[in-house]
Amino acid sequence: MSKQGRGVYLRVAALLLVAGITVFIVVNREQVAQFAAWGYPGIFLVALVGSATIIFPVPHLALIFALGAVFNPWCVGLAAGLGDTGGELTGYLAGYALDDVLERGKLYARFERWMTNYGDLTLFVLALIPNPFFDLASIIGGLAGFPLPRFLLATWLGKTLKAVGIAWAGYYGVSELAQLLAE
Repeated sequence: MSKQGRGVYLRVAALLLVAGITVFIVVNREQVAQFAAWGYPGIFLVALVGSATIIFPVPHLALIFALGAVFNPWCVGLAAGLGDTGGELTGYLAGYALDDVLERGKLYARFERWMTNYGDLTLFVLALIPNPFFDLASIIGGLAGFPLPRFLLATWLGKTLKAVGIAWAGYYGVSELAQLLAE
């Protein structure tokens, strides 16, 4: 089999994997919160599953907020940041898989230039703030051939800082709420 033929099979397999993961998570999203009972590994899994879907979000930031009050917020943020980063690989893989399928028009050229010139910063900022656009950025990253190690680093930094902030907000927010209710 030629190198090009193997590339097509690899892209189809990546696309099927992403679709399968998304369908599995959407069907089983009610059970995701049960992972939190496993402590930090459970937090990692909740974040991994929450970020692994494309288009159908699984809200896991509220759980990270709540668990920041129960566990060490630094560790909650680190576990969630690692899980979030791993989950975002599905978007990257989807972009990689669609590379040969999509037409490379003007819009693609603009996105490719943007990722080449500002990809690290774009990924970091979009990962840092809660927003629905990170899936698009990860797909474009895979589509444009953005280097995977740089994708993972920028994503991990942004997602981890966001998760640590949310966990600390939960730590202080739940404590303050408990104090108000006790008075």
